[in-house]
Amino acid sequence: MVVPELRGWRAARPRLERLARTARPPLTRAARSVRPGLARLARTAGPRIARLAGPTGSRPARTRTWQYTAAAATAGLALAAGAVTAAGPWDSTGQRTAERDRAVALERSGGTDHGRGSDTSATSRAPAGEPKPAPSAGAVLVGLDAAGATVKSASGAKSLRDVLDPLLGDAALGARHSAAVVDAATGRTLYEQDGGQAFTPASVTKIATAVAALSALGPDHRFTTRAALEPDTREVVLVGGGDPTLTARADAQGWASLRGLADATAAALAQRGLREVTLSYDTTLYAGSDLHPIGVNDNVARVTALTADEGRTDASTSGPAPRAADPAADAARAFGRFLAGHGVKVTDPGPSKATGRAQTLASVSSPPLSDVVERMLTNSDNDIAEALARQTAAATGQRADFAGGGRAIAAQLKKLGLPLAGAQFHDGSGLNRADRLTANLLTALLRTAADPARPGLRPVLTGLPVAGFTGTLADRYAADGAAGLVRAKTGTLTGVNTLAGTTVDRDGRLLVFAFLTDGTTDPQAAQSALDTTATTLSACGCA
Repeated sequence: MVVPELRGWRAARPRLERLARTARPPLTRAARSVRPGLARLARTAGPRIARLAGPTGSRPARTRTWQYTAAAATAGLALAAGAVTAAGPWDSTGQRTAERDRAVALERSGGTDHGRGSDTSATSRAPAGEPKPAPSAGAVLVGLDAAGATVKSASGAKSLRDVLDPLLGDAALGARHSAAVVDAATGRTLYEQDGGQAFTPASVTKIATAVAALSALGPDHRFTTRAALEPDTREVVLVGGGDPTLTARADAQGWASLRGLADATAAALAQRGLREVTLSYDTTLYAGSDLHPIGVNDNVARVTALTADEGRTDASTSGPAPRAADPAADAARAFGRFLAGHGVKVTDPGPSKATGRAQTLASVSSPPLSDVVERMLTNSDNDIAEALARQTAAATGQRADFAGGGRAIAAQLKKLGLPLAGAQFHDGSGLNRADRLTANLLTALLRTAADPARPGLRPVLTGLPVAGFTGTLADRYAADGAAGLVRAKTGTLTGVNTLAGTTVDRDGRLLVFAFLTDGTTDPQAAQSALDTTATTLSACGCA
């Protein structure tokens, strides 16, 4: 049994949309205040990084490796997705503008410094019933390896132990738990409790999947779906390229459009004078069973190289949903309907394999892998995760099935020198309860993604949900002072609750953390206990 993670995200969406409309003007002003500091930083980092100071959008259609090279120069961009484009959660002084504007949107005071001026001790108190003041954390828009960086190396493991031990001992966290906290600037382990013990990780497995896929394929890689015509025939083959974001919806929202592919295919057929074709589809990029070991389940569709809208049979775009019994056939039938709309007569499609002589009529490609990884992590998208595991396998010479995906993920992490003792990968999503990860491996994955020398891994951090604002954390941390400070991947299965991500503590230190539990009986209580632990970590100036 799987406990869905995304119900809260759907419920929170109207509130967040109201927040976005209310907060847009002050966020824009904050963005302008941040830009000069970024420009100065970029000049010290080199010509290519200087491009970071230019205009940005909410989700660029064409992300390139240089953009992540630029992002690697700043802990702020490694910490917060779109820190510049959304102008939060930090302004040029390190103030949490996102929390301030959230308070404005809720038509309440509080959530800012309340005129404390230079007082950064956080001793001021908000009036009863109002949001707590935001801590005046030091500015984080500096390079982790820059001279004079204000993101300080954390110290005081003993203090952290005094703070975290009682919280992790909460009965709500079950019979067993594991934890690790690491200074992102130095790699020093600040806290560890059974950090080398392997646990069922649930959806935090997606962090490992993301690192492996980006390492094997690169952040600029795109997945291509094409329509091909077999020579001397009227057979059109829809060739699946394993794009988990392909959509048949009228509004593709920047993702690869099955309708657009049909439009271009129909035009190519018209040029050849073909108005009647035999339609087939090719899913041979992947191998093995397409059914996840958990069986038919609303949390994941059958894993096939051709699917549209993740095989969803309702209007949803994320979270659990009923799925098509044969997503590939459904996608091909939709493609056929779109062709018919252009006057092309098509047969009912059946499975086939395009030959090497097949001529491509048209193709559509996904956004860069960097964007796909961010979507996977933010929404905890199981379908994308399983696709990325198989794509990693295919790119590295492994068989593109569940077992091959697991081997490929482990092999890529081994190449990166990460601590794999006890780790086991049986899928890409973490739905398989046989998966095993350690807290030490998770913190190593996150710190590797923050390494300025590995800009291609930056989407692992920028895709993490933001506490109180995005994805699976949209409706968490709103009232405890950590909104905008904690970024983390959640994990939930029956009896299992996990959390791994990054935070900035009260003194401006960038930390990576991982908390894993086993044997929980109340998922909501366990989730609350983990959130309290992460919040306390962010509020702790344990120097």
